[in-house]
Amino acid sequence: MKYRRLGDTDIDVSVICLGSMTWGEQNAPGEAFEQLDYAVSQGVNFVDTAELYAIPPRAETYGRTEAIIGEWLTRHGRRDELVIASKVAGNSEGWVDHIRGGPRLNRTQMTNALEGSLRRLQTDYIDLYQVHWPARTTSYFGQRGLSELPQEDVESIGETLEVLDGFVRDGRVRHIGISNETPWGLMQYLREAEHHGWARVQSIQNPYNLLNRLFEIGLSEMALREQVGLLAYSPLGFGVLSGKYLDGSAAADSRLNLFPDYKRYSGEPSVSATREYAELARAHGLSPTTLALAFVNSRPFLTANIIGATTMPQLRENIASIDVDLSPELINTIDAIHERIPDPAP
Repeated sequence: MKYRRLGDTDIDVSVICLGSMTWGEQNAPGEAFEQLDYAVSQGVNFVDTAELYAIPPRAETYGRTEAIIGEWLTRHGRRDELVIASKVAGNSEGWVDHIRGGPRLNRTQMTNALEGSLRRLQTDYIDLYQVHWPARTTSYFGQRGLSELPQEDVESIGETLEVLDGFVRDGRVRHIGISNETPWGLMQYLREAEHHGWARVQSIQNPYNLLNRLFEIGLSEMALREQVGLLAYSPLGFGVLSGKYLDGSAAADSRLNLFPDYKRYSGEPSVSATREYAELARAHGLSPTTLALAFVNSRPFLTANIIGATTMPQLRENIASIDVDLSPELINTIDAIHERIPDPAP
């Protein structure tokens, strides 16, 4: 395994981070325990979750993933060996109103969220506590740009950061991060932290893969200069970049067969690009999965690549990508495909 520093902290995290959003929906607790056992045996020390999980979000499965992780931690007693990251849900427009009647990023709701996560995880601290998505109107979850900024009754970044700083000061959170954020949002967090002497954001968890390289525009420079590295989610684009949906080899219980509304990476341009990347991988003796993950692993602005799997063969292949180095020539060919079909799935 390889490790990188989390922001400007003293924590080294594995470049492969174990994602958990299928646990409690597509994966039963026993399967999640097996994934955790194997990942830790391979040197993975970083696990990412959220109060929202399992996915897709439903009232019946809210918090279930954290509870599964908490049970595993209690059984194994390895809390100090792992870096546990979780997230607080932000404002919603009705789609997750089962969370506190509609989650908000204010002191009362964030405190309730943290206390719930700590209880389910069966721990007295979270290593990295992240804001899952912004409270304001902006581009995330596949939106392209803004045409207007409505007058909204939303919490400010300053208010949210002040609450997070309090969590750090009282020891329930070691460090903080953000997710699904923009360059403007990241700079606001950094500016508020510097102005008030509050805890500083150490990471940004955004989508990044061969079908969505938008992080490279603006945020990659900020990640490097400000030491706020990327935690890349959806590195396989909901499994699309594995190629299994191209040839019909995807199992009936694969994510997009079970949940066809998740179409972010399934448009015609994405399918065309995926086909080219899959052919390129096979021409170089690699699986499409390995090519896609090894590319993400290679990025200098990356702190960790959040992989997810529903089967053990998938998990083994995903983790093994850390041992694959792509040649400069292969990277150049990947870039050439990207130039012709740029970011088809933002």
